[in-house]
Amino acid sequence: MAPKQTKAEKKIAYDGKLCQLLEEYGQILVVNADNVGSNQLQNIRKGLRGDSVVLMGKNTMMKRSVRMHAEKTGNNVYLSLIPLLVGNVGLIFTKGDLKEVSEEVAKYKVGAPARVGLVAPIDVVVPPGNTGLDPSQTSFFQVLNIPTKINKGTVEIITPVELIRKGEKVGSSEAALLAKLGIRPFSYGLVVLSVYDNGSVFSPEVLDLTEDDLLEKFAAGVSMVTSLSLAISYPTLAAAPHMFVNAYKNVLAVAVETDYSFPEADKVKEYLKDPSKFAVAAVAAPAAASGAPAAAAQEEEKKEEPAEESDDDMGFSLFD
Repeated sequence: MAPKQTKAEKKIAYDGKLCQLLEEYGQILVVNADNVGSNQLQNIRKGLRGDSVVLMGKNTMMKRSVRMHAEKTGNNVYLSLIPLLVGNVGLIFTKGDLKEVSEEVAKYKVGAPARVGLVAPIDVVVPPGNTGLDPSQTSFFQVLNIPTKINKGTVEIITPVELIRKGEKVGSSEAALLAKLGIRPFSYGLVVLSVYDNGSVFSPEVLDLTEDDLLEKFAAGVSMVTSLSLAISYPTLAAAPHMFVNAYKNVLAVAVETDYSFPEADKVKEYLKDPSKFAVAAVAAPAAASGAPAAAAQEEEKKEEPAEESDDDMGFSLFD
């Protein structure tokens, strides 16, 4: 039988394991482990086995190990993990896709009853309907101001009732009623709080972004840069096309008001002198666009029609 390790030996072994994981993995999920049982945690470890490792421990030990590894390697990027180690947290080291690992962790949430003194993570609403309880149990509902009626010898809730609000502590009456109704309103599991990726730390909501979301945000950023550049007359690649168009409009306006002219300005002046020409040009443009495909189709039909055979091609003449 192996001798039992001392506290000092356990700390050394933990430091070595954490430093090895920091050296081997560049991606880490910082997760909250409130109300997560040992069996549930074991199932999560099995589900992530292969490309991910779950490591739990005291925050002081994890912070100490991170500082030691940063000093030993001279790589201070690991220090960005220290502010994240607050509360009942653990670390998931992974080489896989961060979004897929996060989704896999979320699968292992289990239902839990409302215990007295717990802070409700969500609103708890009791639905209307038959409870199956006998009329002697109406005292629970009266204490909580839940409207009921007796239907076929059982208590029936008339309207949905918000029993507990998010952030409130569960009272003894609420817990007893939910237990009698067989309602397990809460679900607990590892919750991703922060994501560490090779020195960068960001919110887990970033993992839910799609390519369309990124394109939308990029377009919004380009639009803001363009607006600012135009407002302060500072040339940028995004604002350059608009600046050229605005400059052309200014030159065209000067040409219209003065004797100075150039080919494009001549057309505008001509339209201003006789607006009917502009109307004709506007009508002719779509007509020309629609006529082009029709002409092309006629050409194709001509090519497909078989050529008529002449008398000479038939090998004799009608006058022979």
